[in-house]
Amino acid sequence: MKVELSHITTDGICIEENLRPEGLGINTEEIKFILPLKAKAYLSRVRNVVLVEMELNSRFHTLCSRCLKDIELPLKRYLKLNYKVEEKQQYIDLDEDIREEIILSYPFKFLCNPHCRGLCPYCGKNLNEGRCNCI
Repeated sequence: MKVELSHITTDGICIEENLRPEGLGINTEEIKFILPLKAKAYLSRVRNVVLVEMELNSRFHTLCSRCLKDIELPLKRYLKLNYKVEEKQQYIDLDEDIREEIILSYPFKFLCNPHCRGLCPYCGKNLNEGRCNCI
């Protein structure tokens, strides 16, 4: 998401854009976005600083870390960013910061539900579906 600095006033501007996950490099083997990222940003400028408040929304597929079930999860993220701009600078590129914020917002483990019991370490049965004969 590139924004021309000449469009940003002290009153600010609002920009809405759909970002492709592939363009941000956030689609991986483990995480597949099923919708583009809807980005709504409010930008304002105070002298040589651009203030950005942004909301990101999307949905993605991944696997539960315990039972390996395919799950679909929402992505909803609010960002506040500041950019120092030089006098001759013509635009700011938000893509790298958006990418970093999304990756940093992922939980340590994706779970289908907080009480997921996972798989039996001996036979591999999904323990959410019932007990196995191993234990």
